[in-house]
Amino acid sequence: MNSALTERLIRFQHPEKVLSYFGGLDDDRIAALFGLELSSYRKIRRSHDEQARNAAAELLDDHEFAGKVERLPFTPGQRVVAVGESTTDDLHSWFEILRHVLDLRRPADGITLMNMAVSGQTTTQALTTLPGLSFHHPDWVLCMLGTNDAQRLGSTDGPTLVSIAETERNLRVLRDLVTRRTAARWIWLTPTTVDETCIKAYQPFRRADITWANRDIDAIGQIVNAQPDPTVDTRPVSTRKTGEQFHMDDGLHLSLAGQQALTIALVDTLTDQP
Repeated sequence: MNSALTERLIRFQHPEKVLSYFGGLDDDRIAALFGLELSSYRKIRRSHDEQARNAAAELLDDHEFAGKVERLPFTPGQRVVAVGESTTDDLHSWFEILRHVLDLRRPADGITLMNMAVSGQTTTQALTTLPGLSFHHPDWVLCMLGTNDAQRLGSTDGPTLVSIAETERNLRVLRDLVTRRTAARWIWLTPTTVDETCIKAYQPFRRADITWANRDIDAIGQIVNAQPDPTVDTRPVSTRKTGEQFHMDDGLHLSLAGQQALTIALVDTLTDQP
């Protein structure tokens, strides 16, 4: 496995989350799963973390954005939990950038951010996280799910992994059960649009015979936007023409610039709330 692929896998795949039934995997065991020495694994993790922190610092150079971070409704000592898939599980994700933004701008507040997102997770699989969510006693839950539900098998006309009706039901159940069991305030983020041309050309997706279409992403986005809680509609963000590339080469995952744009959209939404 070449170094670029290894770095990408470590960025998106986190065995300690999906193999939690082993009682917790330490860095030695995780490094071995990637075929690495402990020092090499930790070096790659640090590099990803530094990139997210640098992205946060870059955003904070904008005084207007920094002022909004001061007004974010998270209060000292609160716990913020993220539920999602690879867009959130990504070590460069909007949630990891948010973690660094708060640490850099509001270090004394002691706000805890817990990333419970799992790459590849569908809304059906997310329902299994309910015990863990309740255990963490969140004050806020930021939920971004649905992209993997929209994965189509065979072609753009093939079946989706999860039907649109089931996606709607799962999102509603997840939100209702968590808010019933905890005092958490719920925030939605819609799935981001995809670059269909890049997805069609990406060899791993072609070999697996899987694809995504924006019409499915839009259908899920409409469901999320119809919920009563505050919602960040990420679709305009990921299609904005800025001269920057917001998607990676696979057309599905976001670049660091795309993740920064999502962070800005989240902060804008939360500070616009009454």
